[in-house]
Amino acid sequence: MALIELGVTVLDCPDPWALAGFYAEMLGWHVEGGDDASDDDWVEVVGPGGRTLAFQQVAGDYRRPDWPGQDQPQQLHLDFDVRTADIDEAEAKVIRLGATLVQPDDGKRDFRVYLDPAGHPFCLCMK
Repeated sequence: MALIELGVTVLDCPDPWALAGFYAEMLGWHVEGGDDASDDDWVEVVGPGGRTLAFQQVAGDYRRPDWPGQDQPQQLHLDFDVRTADIDEAEAKVIRLGATLVQPDDGKRDFRVYLDPAGHPFCLCMK
């Protein structure tokens, strides 16, 4: 495994089950999530070789992207998998490359959140 590998692509949305269903149908993949769609704010669509798209519910007032305009930019973040033992080395690397740590793992979660040099959020997820 490389030091850092692309994990899952996550799209923010008001209804993760509906959007997951759209992509699952479009791609011929399958939806994975809890049994009760009413309380699940994270749903994954899984395809061949474990490729995964995830959909995360936005709390409050969702504003859809304005494409190709920039009045309301695209809404997504990337998760990158890192071995737990390598998380500090991976963090040093992304910071050296220009990322900013905005949410450490604080011992309660298994990921850390950063902003890339253009301000897009991404996570280093410990595996």
